[in-house]
Amino acid sequence: MRRRRCVGLSAPQLGVPLQVLALELPEELFRACAPRLRELRQMEPFPLRVLVNPSLRVLDRNLVTFPEGCESVAGFLAYVPRFQAVQISGLDPRGEQVVWQASGWTARIIQHEMDHLQGCLFIDKMDSKTFTNVHWMEVND
Repeated sequence: MRRRRCVGLSAPQLGVPLQVLALELPEELFRACAPRLRELRQMEPFPLRVLVNPSLRVLDRNLVTFPEGCESVAGFLAYVPRFQAVQISGLDPRGEQVVWQASGWTARIIQHEMDHLQGCLFIDKMDSKTFTNVHWMEVND
């Protein structure tokens, strides 16, 4: 996950049939985004969190749409609507109960990874008119 500069990874992405996910927005990746983008996306860095058998509860049903990508569909982006705020609960690697409330970009990351646990990719929820090849974006810019 860190080698590929990803902010989340689920066990099914690795071919492991377990309900486990890892999430992290390190300071380095946070600072790599322009300040205006960080503000617009409501981004905040957070340390590595690993959850086992997580469950999700929506706290704010307002939908916010931003572009997303995924290493499972590497090289592509699309706009995906996500809930503004969620709560995730599960067990940490020591087997202790964890409850985490998140909003903005962190909530988006959580929802994206939770989708993987259900066999869903961002392309299943995207606005198909916005599906873009990142490399074409680089060539055309």
